[in-house]
Amino acid sequence: MPRINLLPWREELRAQRRNQFFVALGGAAAAAGVLLLLSYFIFDGMVDGQRDRNEFLKAEISELDKLIEEILDLEASKSRLLARMEIIEQLQRSRPGIVHVFDDMVKVMPDGVFLTEVKQTGRRVEMTGTAESNTRVSALMRNIDKSEWLDNPDLEVVEVKSSRRGGDSGGSRASEFTVFARTVAQAGEDDAEEAQ
Repeated sequence: MPRINLLPWREELRAQRRNQFFVALGGAAAAAGVLLLLSYFIFDGMVDGQRDRNEFLKAEISELDKLIEEILDLEASKSRLLARMEIIEQLQRSRPGIVHVFDDMVKVMPDGVFLTEVKQTGRRVEMTGTAESNTRVSALMRNIDKSEWLDNPDLEVVEVKSSRRGGDSGGSRASEFTVFARTVAQAGEDDAEEAQ
């Protein structure tokens, strides 16, 4: 005799498939949650590792900045010391020259010319004084031109001043002058000036 199944097998099949679907959906959601949690921990660990590396790099950079600052301070100190050494060397080279210049100044002074002030800036010498006449100032300039330690005379100021003695109407006249000259450069000084 043939068997007839009168039970609602299609509804059971549907219910069974629905249950399998929800189980699969729950499993997928659980797997996704585990994956998300796992990826969160992995990325959080990577971010923490990168933060640690960044902090290490910042600390190293600050140490290098301190070293760079020390190096710059040392370079500035070195350049100051080199400048001082250069000045000392220039003074050492020019020390005998100033003696010759003063000796030569005595030789170039004609009679009737008196210096009141002498200033030297670098190789430039400024002589201020009085002379009995303008002719004596001209003689001073000619003597400077012939000098072996001074050259390039330049007359800046000549003022003729009258001075009366004891009520005389005819007083003597004196010329106040300012003359500039240059010291003759020695071999070492020429090299130093060309370097500057």
